[in-house]
Amino acid sequence: MSTYKELLKQRDSLERQIKEARDRELSEAVAQVRSLVQEYELTAEDVFPSNRSRGTARGSKVAAKYRNPATGETWTGRGKAPKWIQGQEREQFAI
Repeated sequence: MSTYKELLKQRDSLERQIKEARDRELSEAVAQVRSLVQEYELTAEDVFPSNRSRGTARGSKVAAKYRNPATGETWTGRGKAPKWIQGQEREQFAI
């Protein structure tokens, strides 16, 4: 059975080998990608398309639909209604 110090040396050696193999393979992968980009005249948008084509962005602002004439406070009509509009006809507050 190996000692603790021997195992640590083996780990250090393995970590060094792993780093060297990764660096070598990474440089080969980057070279291959660059070759393909050049060959097919790809752009960044071709490879990494933006999410703009999916429609509206998540968490985007919504225009207000109702305004409190007394305070100027607005409400989009989404979520829980504010107290100033509860129990009243909403059309009178429409913007």
